[in-house]
Amino acid sequence: MASNTPDYDLDETIELTTAAQVRAISDPLRTTILGLLHERAATVTELAAAVKRPKSTVAHHVGVLAKAGLLRVVRTRRVRAIDERYYGRTARMFFVGLGRQTADGPLPPDFNDFEVAAKESAAAYELGQLRGFIRRARISEERAAEFWERVEQVIHEFDRLPRSGETVHGFAVGLYPIPDHPTLPPPPGTGEQG
Repeated sequence: MASNTPDYDLDETIELTTAAQVRAISDPLRTTILGLLHERAATVTELAAAVKRPKSTVAHHVGVLAKAGLLRVVRTRRVRAIDERYYGRTARMFFVGLGRQTADGPLPPDFNDFEVAAKESAAAYELGQLRGFIRRARISEERAAEFWERVEQVIHEFDRLPRSGETVHGFAVGLYPIPDHPTLPPPPGTGEQG
């Protein structure tokens, strides 16, 4: 069943520029809440049921995300004289800039996506259901940036997939320098000096 995912308007990307924003996404429960809201807007009650945590706990975390500008109320519904608020993300993707420096000083460290993916994927690995590759290439920073732009297009495509089926699938990608990885010398006769 094709539908707009999620069911509300939001920006494509937002760069996190404050320590409060980075701290807000560094909590596993808050990243789970943000992930659930990729599918559709939800109330605190719905989010609490999904994560199997008390409403008061989820309301606190929703408040932190909203105060940091990562969530907002996207609509309300009147239920028995009470306005029920539906929360949505402010962007499909949040990212911490590579500079990680603000006027107030350095940003705190973000969570390690690969650490999260390793924990989430362990059961799939044991069942033979993990699809993964790791490759290395000696390339310039410019080529790395060009390649990452292409990868981001695939990430955005994945984010927009209509939600269907019974199983949530994780999708982890990364590009990182490995300064101490061995490299071959230039081939003989290329004129390059080692």
